Order: sequence, then structure tokens, then C-alpha cells
Amino acid sequence: MTVQETKHPKVAVLHDIDMKLEVVVIPVSDVDRAKSFYTGLGWRLDADVSGTDDFRVVQVTPPGSPCSVIFGKNITSAAPGSAQGLHLIVSDIEAAHGALTGRGAEISSIFHDVGGVFHHNGQEGRSAGPHPTRASYGSFASFSDPDGNGWIFQEVTTRLPGRIDADGATFASAKDLAAALRRAASAHGEHEKRTGGDHSQTWPDWYAEYMVAEQSGSALPS
Repeated sequence: MTVQETKHPKVAVLHDIDMKLEVVVIPVSDVDRAKSFYTGLGWRLDADVSGTDDFRVVQVTPPGSPCSVIFGKNITSAAPGSAQGLHLIVSDIEAAHGALTGRGAEISSIFHDVGGVFHHNGQEGRSAGPHPTRASYGSFASFSDPDGNGWIFQEVTTRLPGRIDADGATFASAKDLAAALRRAASAHGEHEKRTGGDHSQTWPDWYAEYMVAEQSGSALPS
């Protein structure tokens, strides 16, 4: 019997429970080296706690992320460098690429997948440059930490339906909000060209409608 089928009054239905991914554990061989690398990227240092039996926990958080990263000693049996495909979602792949490069990190060129859906394993199927139409979810760049744990930047500007409440929008940082405002401003400019300067809505109302629709995956205002 599944959780949803049970009649027991004290058993919660899974879809009624929020399950928020807030920590990812990655395996490293040198904790101090990893700490220096990630804080050097501008990630916030949340904790560095040591215990008995050579036990140590370091927690860092990428800018604007609700999920943190933990590494240390005696916290995972995984082989150092075996964490792969860890995705960092950004609203502007070129700005993110430039920011990381500016901090001295070795990062791949921006690429899109030859199939146009998701990226293949490793270097397979990579085509140079952002997605040809700059489609949301379609542009990537990759980098690794000193142990080889693999990270992927993925550009997401418009969410697929169901990921964000259709009646709301959230922004992880002022930079994300500013980027959304710039996209709305550009779209509003095209809207005015098509309508000859339609003023049935004030620009703040139009921007707000556009930004919420963009995040929720709803139909964008025309």
C-alpha cells in the first residue's frame, strides 16, 4: 500500500509535505583547499566545525542559493571528485561566466547541447556558444573544484509550468531581479512597437504581469 492509499489518519500524504533540498554533500580530499576554492568564488562561509575523531564539517552557500554545500572529513564515504552534474542556475550565463573567470576559476566556454534539450555526459555533444535562440534551460558552462567535483552553470530565464506558483514570483538576489526587469523592459519596448504605444496598462503593471508569467511558465503578455 502506498502512502497515498493508506487510510491511517496519522500518516501524511507526501504531496502535502514540503521537501526542500537545502544541503548537498560533496567529497573532497583536502578540506582547507576546498574551503579556499569555494570561498574564493565568493560563496558564503556558513560554518567550519571540528569534532573528535578527526571529524570536520564545512558549509558554504553559493550567492542567492537556498541550498548549501557541505564537505569535510568523515562525513561521506564517496570518493573525492565523484560528485558530478551539480547545477547552478543563473539568469545570465555570460555574466556568470565572466564573474567566475574574474575570480581566477577555470571554466569552460559557454556551450549548448547539439540535441538542444539537455547536456550530454562530459564533453560529448557540446556546441560552442549559447543556445542559438537563447532558449531558457539551453545554455551551459562547466567547471570543477580541485578534486574534480563537477559543476554546471545553466541559464534559466523562463520557468517551465509547475515550477513556480502561477500567482507569484521570487528572486534570489537583487541581481536576478534587475535582470528580470531588463528582460521585461525589452519585451515592453517590443510590445509598444506592435501596439503603437498602447497605454491601457501602466508600465509597472505590465512589467509585473510579464515577470510573474515568465517565472511561472504562463503565457507572456503580448
